[in-house]
Amino acid sequence: VVSQVSRKARPEVCVRARPLADVDLRFAIVGGLRRLEPQVDFLSSQGQIPDSTSDPNVLGLAESPGRVLVSHDFKTMPEHFYRFLESRKSPGVVLIPQALATGHAVDEMRIAWLCNDATEFENRIIYVPL
Repeated sequence: VVSQVSRKARPEVCVRARPLADVDLRFAIVGGLRRLEPQVDFLSSQGQIPDSTSDPNVLGLAESPGRVLVSHDFKTMPEHFYRFLESRKSPGVVLIPQALATGHAVDEMRIAWLCNDATEFENRIIYVPL
């Protein structure tokens, strides 16, 4: 007689991304997401990223504490990001068009944050709107 051992499914642990605002990101997006999702750990750039820091250095500042960089910089950030990945890993980048309404940007960030764990941002650029 073969006995079967029942295995209880282990609950998955979801580690949420921890965003870091680039210097160019509108603070209203940071504040809006924090209001909708108080548990989100979204750092503003103040005290984190000095003004006029180069994109590669900004990516490095986001990498060391494992922060997903959120930026409006469609012009130079993608190229610097892919160069960065040639030698290092990144928690990821989210790019939001400057022209996107703040409320829409907040909603899109909320969806991205709720529907993805931190590993799904790694080494990727996520373009908003999704």
